[in-house]
Amino acid sequence: MAVPIALFSAQFSPPLLTKSLPSSPVLKRFSCSSSIPMEHSSDNRQLKFKEFPYVSVPHKELMVELVSTLENRLGTSLLPCTLPSDVQYFENQTGTAHGSLYVRSGNSASQVDFILGSWVHCNLPTGGALNITSLSAYLRPSTDAPNFLIEVICSSPTTLILILDLPPRKDLVQHPDYLKTFYEDTQLDKQRQRLGKLPEVKPYFSSSLYIRAVVSPSAILFSVETEPTQPIQIDELIRDHISPVAKVMLDTWLDLCACAERRLTDDESTTVAKRDRINKNKTIEIDLESSFPRLFGQEVANRVLGVLREIYNS
Repeated sequence: MAVPIALFSAQFSPPLLTKSLPSSPVLKRFSCSSSIPMEHSSDNRQLKFKEFPYVSVPHKELMVELVSTLENRLGTSLLPCTLPSDVQYFENQTGTAHGSLYVRSGNSASQVDFILGSWVHCNLPTGGALNITSLSAYLRPSTDAPNFLIEVICSSPTTLILILDLPPRKDLVQHPDYLKTFYEDTQLDKQRQRLGKLPEVKPYFSSSLYIRAVVSPSAILFSVETEPTQPIQIDELIRDHISPVAKVMLDTWLDLCACAERRLTDDESTTVAKRDRINKNKTIEIDLESSFPRLFGQEVANRVLGVLREIYNS
């Protein structure tokens, strides 16, 4: 799970205040209205992934720190980003939807297959904007350790959806030792409980049964809605609560998954590779093929999705 624009990683249908937010981060059933005034300039062509230009300062600081931690820890095992400029940044014809994609592959000696980052900004027909930031990291089938995913979806200054997980790459019922190693011994569920105790935080349940089947038992799937009268607001919650939890989970992934070897037989590697391929293809099939054209138009969608298919199937 998790797409390059990790924000396209799954089908989600959180509430948008009293409205219904389109069924996924990429707005599977939503098309940005061309009647919304353009708010971009020619300088937007220069926007880069790490700038996160449309989100609040605490939101940006969280994403920048996570990306920096990944890149600093993995160091020279990551190759430079070589995406075409019109895939690193893209927008629709009316300037109401903007996106950025960032991919760095692991070198031949690395267990990391690639890291994927993205952001999407889209004006909403009812006013305001939807902002989605995502970061995911995929491992090669030389290891069966979990991948990493974070996705933050803000549909207003007072609402937020958080998806944070180390998605498993083996069946947890058939492999209880895997469950113990990556989810029980690491006490990741305590991080989920830590956020779940906040009064502003509610569990979020994906409308997709497939997505419910592929997340881990300690997956953080929360919706947040605040009011001006509440003591904690979205930016404060990101800075003081979400950021510390996200950093713990990323550090756990780096220490236990990306930088630790696990010996697999050829048959085990083949099974892991098959599971990975199914998850990646499902991501594009379930969500991106319908949502991208509606957000960015068919030409841009074909260009970006074509690159993503190459990355996933390389």
